[in-house]
Amino acid sequence: MRVSSIKLNEVKEIVKSLQGKTIEMIINRGRNKLVTLDAVIDKVYPSMFIIKPLDMVELDRTSFSYSDLLCGDIKFLIDNVVQN
Repeated sequence: MRVSSIKLNEVKEIVKSLQGKTIEMIINRGRNKLVTLDAVIDKVYPSMFIIKPLDMVELDRTSFSYSDLLCGDIKFLIDNVVQN
């Protein structure tokens, strides 16, 4: 697991502020499989959030935990800057 300089509460606030906005995401699916997609953060819960992809990809509405962001399995591209 990667040591992160950002705290869990900060990650939750970032995700909550992005709710309803279109973001570009990079998702690490394992074994060097990276999926890049545009999605909307649909719902935000205390322990997870749900994304809704805009494009037809292999993913449908999917839930992720905030720890996925902390450990780098998911990255947000906001204004062409990677946020993780």
